[in-house]
Amino acid sequence: MASKSATVQDKSLRKFGMLDNLAYAAGDFGCNMSFALKGTLTIFWTQFMGIDELLMASLLLIVQVWDAINDPVIGALVDADRHTYKRGKFLAYIWAGSIGLLVAGALCFVPWVSAPYVIKCILFVAGYIIWDAFYTVANVPYGSLLSLISNHPEERAQLSTARSIGSMAGTISTQMLLPVLIYDAANELRGERIFIIALIMGIIGFVAFQFMIRNTVVRVNTDIRVSEDRPKFNPVVAIGHFLRNRPAVGATLAPVGMFIGMYGAQVALQIMFQSYFQNARISGVIGMISYVGLFVYSPFIGKIAARFGKKEAITFGCGVSVLAYVLMLILPITPDGTGLALFVACQLLNALGAGIGSCLSWSLMADAMDYEEWKFGTRNEGTTYAMHSFFRKLAQGIGPSLGLVCATALGYDAALKAQQTAEVALNMRYLTAGAYLLSALLQLIAYGLIYNLDKKTLAKMESDLKAAHAKKG
Repeated sequence: MASKSATVQDKSLRKFGMLDNLAYAAGDFGCNMSFALKGTLTIFWTQFMGIDELLMASLLLIVQVWDAINDPVIGALVDADRHTYKRGKFLAYIWAGSIGLLVAGALCFVPWVSAPYVIKCILFVAGYIIWDAFYTVANVPYGSLLSLISNHPEERAQLSTARSIGSMAGTISTQMLLPVLIYDAANELRGERIFIIALIMGIIGFVAFQFMIRNTVVRVNTDIRVSEDRPKFNPVVAIGHFLRNRPAVGATLAPVGMFIGMYGAQVALQIMFQSYFQNARISGVIGMISYVGLFVYSPFIGKIAARFGKKEAITFGCGVSVLAYVLMLILPITPDGTGLALFVACQLLNALGAGIGSCLSWSLMADAMDYEEWKFGTRNEGTTYAMHSFFRKLAQGIGPSLGLVCATALGYDAALKAQQTAEVALNMRYLTAGAYLLSALLQLIAYGLIYNLDKKTLAKMESDLKAAHAKKG
C-alpha cells in the first residue's frame, strides 16, 4: 500500500510500501536469531552445566539488571549523537550491533562442562554481558526507527505488525527446531549442540540485518520540529519526560507484566513437558500456537485499529487471555492426550486474544513518542525506547529468576533432569497456568487503566501535531 503522506519534509523519498514492511520485519528477525535462544539459558546452565538452581536465579537477576541499565545508557548516547552518518545514526548503530551479534549469542552457551564451578559462573556472566552489549546497540535504535519510517497511523500499525511477523519468524524457526535438536529420545538435554546452533543463527541474523539496513527509508525528519538554538540533550530531563509520559508508561508496564509472567511460566513449562507430559520435543510445536492470532489479525489490523481504536482492541484481547488462563488453571489438564488437548485449547484461546496486541503493541510506543512532543515539545526517541526496553529487560530477568525460585520451592531438582517426581510434575502444571494468568492480568491493567491514548485522544493528538508541523514548515 502506498503512503498517503510519503514524508514530512521530502517528497522525493520512496513512498511507503511493502518493502518497508519487509525490511522492518527483517530487523526483528535478526534480533530474534539471538533473543529466541534466551529461553534456553536456564535449562542449559542448570541441567547441562550443573549450576545450582538458586545460584542460577541470582546470576540471571544480576545480569538482567545490568542488561536493563545498559539500555537507557545506549539510548541516551544515540539521542546525544549529532554526527552525520550516510544512512542516519539509527541504522549506523544497528549495523555496528549486527557485527557483534555474529558470535555473541554463542558465547552464552560455551559447553565447557568440566570447567571449575567458579569458571562456569564467570563464563555465564561474561558471555551474557558481551551478548547484551551488542544486542542493545542493535535493538534500541531498531525500536526507535518505527516512529521515523512513517508518521501515518495506519502505516505505523503495518510496521508494528511487520515487526511482530519478523519476531514470529525468528522465534518459530527456533522453537520448532530447537527442542528436536537439543533433546534426545529420553528427554535429556544435549547442551553441546546449542553452541553450534547459536553460531549458525548469528550468521543468519547478520544477513537479515543487512537487508533491513539497505532497504529502510527514514521519512520523518524530527529536526524541523525544534529551533536552531535547541538546548543540549539532557538525559535526566528525557527520562523525566518518559516517566510523565502516561502512554509510554502504560505501553511499557504491559510487556513488563507479560515477561514476568511468561518468562516465569517458561521455566515451569519446559519442566512440565519433560516430566508431566513426558515429551519435551513437542514443546516447540505446541508453543507455535501463540502465533495463531498474529496470522488471523495481521491482514485486517489496520481496519481493526481504525474501527475500534488501538487501546480498545488490545484491552479486549487481554480480557480474552485472562479467560483462557483462568480455564487453564481450573480445567482437569491431566498428563495424557486429553489433558494435552485441553492445554492446547487454552493456548489457542489465548492466542486469539493476545494476537491483537502482537500486531499493535509496537505502534503504541511510536504514538507515545508523538505524545511526548505533543505534551512537552521534545522528541527523544532513543531514550524513550531505551527506557521502555530497560523495564522490559528488567522483567525478563525477574521472570525466569522468579520462575526458577518458585519451581525450586515446589520441589524441582535440576540434578534429576527429566526424572522429577509425580508431585513436582503436577506442581509445574499449576505453576505454568498461574504464571500465565498473572501475565494476562497485568497486561489488562496496563492497557485498560494506564495507557490513555484511546481512539478519540489519539485523533486529537495527530491533528494538533499535523497543524504544528505545517506551521513550522
